[in-house]
Amino acid sequence: MAKLDFNHDWEVRSLTLNETEGRKVSLPHDAMLGEERSSLSEGGVNSAWFVGGDYPYTKRFELPLKDGESAILEFEGAYRNAKVVLNGSLVKENAYGYNCFYADITSFLKKGENVLEVRTQNADQPNSRWYSGAGLYRPVWLHLLPKEHLILDSLQVETVDYRGGKLRVKGKTSCDGKVVLTIFDHEEKMVKKCEFEAKETGFEAFLELNNPHLWSEDDPYLYKVSFVFGNDERNFRIGVRQIEFNENGLFCNGKRILLKGACMHHDNGVLGAAAYRDAEYRKVRILKEVGYNAIRSSHNPMGKAMLDACDELGVYVLDEYVDCWYIHKTRFDYVDDLMANYKEDITLMVNKDFNHPCVIGYSLGNEVAETSEEKGISLLNDFVKLIKELDPNRLTTVGVNIFFNALYSMGFGVYSDKKANENSQAKAKKKESGSAFFNKLTNFFGSEIMKVGSTLPICDKKTRGSFALLDAPGYNYAINRYGHDHKKYPNRLILGTETFCGDLAAFLSLAQKYPRVIGDFVWSGFDYLGECGIGSWINEEDAPSFDHGNGWVTAGAGRGDITGRLLGEALFTQALLGKKAITMAVIPPKEYRLKHSPSAWKFSLALPHYDFPDDEIGKKVGVEVYSLAPSVALYLNGKLIGKRKSAKNGKTTFAFPYAKGEITAKCFDAEGKEVGHTTLRSSSGETLLNLVKESERPTPNDRLLYVRIRLENGEGDLRVYEKDEFEISSIQGGELLGMGNGNSYQKESFFGSRCLSYQGEAIAVFRVDDETSFSFLLTSGNHGKKDFKF
Repeated sequence: MAKLDFNHDWEVRSLTLNETEGRKVSLPHDAMLGEERSSLSEGGVNSAWFVGGDYPYTKRFELPLKDGESAILEFEGAYRNAKVVLNGSLVKENAYGYNCFYADITSFLKKGENVLEVRTQNADQPNSRWYSGAGLYRPVWLHLLPKEHLILDSLQVETVDYRGGKLRVKGKTSCDGKVVLTIFDHEEKMVKKCEFEAKETGFEAFLELNNPHLWSEDDPYLYKVSFVFGNDERNFRIGVRQIEFNENGLFCNGKRILLKGACMHHDNGVLGAAAYRDAEYRKVRILKEVGYNAIRSSHNPMGKAMLDACDELGVYVLDEYVDCWYIHKTRFDYVDDLMANYKEDITLMVNKDFNHPCVIGYSLGNEVAETSEEKGISLLNDFVKLIKELDPNRLTTVGVNIFFNALYSMGFGVYSDKKANENSQAKAKKKESGSAFFNKLTNFFGSEIMKVGSTLPICDKKTRGSFALLDAPGYNYAINRYGHDHKKYPNRLILGTETFCGDLAAFLSLAQKYPRVIGDFVWSGFDYLGECGIGSWINEEDAPSFDHGNGWVTAGAGRGDITGRLLGEALFTQALLGKKAITMAVIPPKEYRLKHSPSAWKFSLALPHYDFPDDEIGKKVGVEVYSLAPSVALYLNGKLIGKRKSAKNGKTTFAFPYAKGEITAKCFDAEGKEVGHTTLRSSSGETLLNLVKESERPTPNDRLLYVRIRLENGEGDLRVYEKDEFEISSIQGGELLGMGNGNSYQKESFFGSRCLSYQGEAIAVFRVDDETSFSFLLTSGNHGKKDFKF
C-alpha cells in the first residue's frame, strides 16, 4: 500500500462571505481562525465570538490507477457535516467533526484531471460549547491499495499476557492468502517473524516475544510491526503493555498506576484548531514535564498525532466520544445526528485507538444529565455494549457532574432543547443553563458548592444506575464523595474525570488511602479558545470589562496559557506531583490594588517572577509557596519573612511590602532538615527585547518553530509589568502561522503580523522551509528592533 501526503495544493473559500475565488492553503488548516469576531456572533462566548462560516475545499489532481488498485481518502478530522464530492458526485458524508473517516473514491475517478471538493459547515452557530475550528483542520491522506490487500483499520495487536510476552494479532484481508508479520525493536532489529493463513478474509493468531521490553509511562518503549499480504505492506508501532482493573485499583503490567491527568481541548492556541503534529507533541511534552501522566480528551476523540505523542512520551489517554447525547446543549450541536451515527462513530474511534498503548479507556460522554434517567441509562448501556464488543479490555467511563444530575432531576439550571434554541439568538438575553449556569454559580460561591452539593443523598440516587454500567464511573467536581462511595460500593472504581487544581493534595491523600480511587483529571491542562472567561483572573487594566463579551477569546482556565507558558498552578502541580521539592510564584503588588476577575478554576495571578518597578516598593506583594513538605519558610534578602507549617492543600501564602533583592523559599522535613529551596530575584537597569527559540532547530514533522518574544531584565528574567507592541516583517525561508499572547482578552487576530505583549511576552509560530536560511525582523513599539536568523 502507498500512503500519499494529500495535504498540499488545496484552495478554500468562504460561502458565507460569498467568495468566488479560493485561497491556496496547506493542511492542516483552520478556516474559523481567520473569521471576523463580532458581538453579533451567534456562538458568542462559546466560539470566542468568531462568526462562523461554511467552507468548500478544492483540490485538483491526476491519479492513474493500476489494474485492480483502489484509492481511499483518509480524513483525520473535518469540522463539520463534511461532504466529499469528486467530479461532481457525492462520495461520502460525515456529520461528526472529530471522526477519522474514509472515502473510497475509486469508482469516481476519471482519466486526466480530477476535481475533489470537501464541503464543511460551521455557519449554523452555536454548534459547540468551545471553540471548534472549522474545515480540514487535521491531515488528509490518500491510500492506494493493490487488488489483494489488508483492510484499512482492521489490523490489531494486543498484549494478552505481558509476563510471557503473549500477543494476539488479528486482521482482515480482501481475499484468502498468506500474511507475514515481522516485529522490530527500537533499533530496527528483527525480533519476531510469523506467517498466518487468512481464510474467509480474516485471520487471528497468537505469538510470543521472548523477554519483551514493556511499555509504561516511565519507559514508553515502542516496537515496530510490519504486516505484508501480497504486495500490500502496513507498518505501525505498538507497545507491549497490559491494562487491568479490579477491586484493588488500576494496573499497568501488574503495577498499580495512578492517573495524574489533565483535561485537554483540541486547539493549539494561536494556531487555532489546526492539528500540526509538532504542536500536538509540544503540548504533551510540556504536560509531562509538569508531572502529568494522563490526558482526558475534552470533549471529543483525540487526533492521531496526539495519540502518537502520548505513545512516545508515556502519557495515558482517556479518549472521549462526545459532549452531548439527546438533549441539546447548543442549538446546532451533534444531538440531531448522534442516534443515527453513534455505532459508526464509536467504531471509528476504537479502530483509531486500538493499537495505541497510551489509550487505557474510553469516556462515552461529558456532563450529560441523561445519565440520571432511564432513557439515558439505556443509551449508555448500548454504548458500553458496543465498546466491549470492539475492545473488551479497556475501561469505560463517563464524566458525570453528580450535583448537576441532581439539580437536573429537580428542574434547575438544566439544558433543554428550548433553552438551546433561545440561547442561539445573539441579541436575545442569554438564559443560563448547563455549564454556563454552573460556571457562574461556582465563580460566585467558590469551588466548594459543587463538591459539597455532590454529597447530597439525591446525587447518589441519580447516578447509581449509570455508574453500575461503567468500569470506572467519572466524578466531575465531586471529591467529597470519594471516601463515602469507596466504602458504600466495594467494587466501584472512582475516577475524578474533572477536578479543581486546588484539590490535588486531597486527591493524592485519598488515593493513598483508598486503592479504588484511580485518577484525577484537572480542568484544564492548557488554556483554550472559547468558553470565554470561565477561568480568567485578569486585572482591569488588561481587560476593559469582565462581561466576557467580544474581545475575550480564551477560557483562562489552564495550568499553562495558550502560548504554552507555565503559570503558578503548573508550578504548584510540579511540587505536589514530585517533579520538584518546592516551587513558588509571586502575586504582583498591583494584584492587591486593581479590580480583577477571579475564578474557581484559578488560584490567582501568581507568576514565577519577582521583578517589579521601583514605584511598587513598599506596596504589598504576595508569594505562594508550593510544597507538601511538613514546613516551609520564606526569606527576603536573607532575612526570615516567616516559617510555618505547610498548608494542607500544598499552597502556603505569605504577604509583605515589596523590596528589591531576592526571595528564597525553603522546605523542611519533619526533623527540620532542609530538603529543597528555590529563589527569585529582582533587578535594575533597562528592559531588553529578546527572542528565544524553544528548540534549536525546527521540529522534524511540520517544521514548526516557536519563538518567544520577551521583555527581559539584564539577567534574562521576564519583566511582567512591561507592555509593548510587536510586529514581524521581512520573513525569509518560511511563513508566520500564528502570533499572540496569553491574555484571555485580546482583540488582535492570531493570523496577523502584530500583537501586544502580556505580562512581558508574546509568542510567534513559524513554519520553516530551510533551517539554514530562515530569518525575520521584529519591531517593537518601545524597545527597538531585533533580527532573528539561524
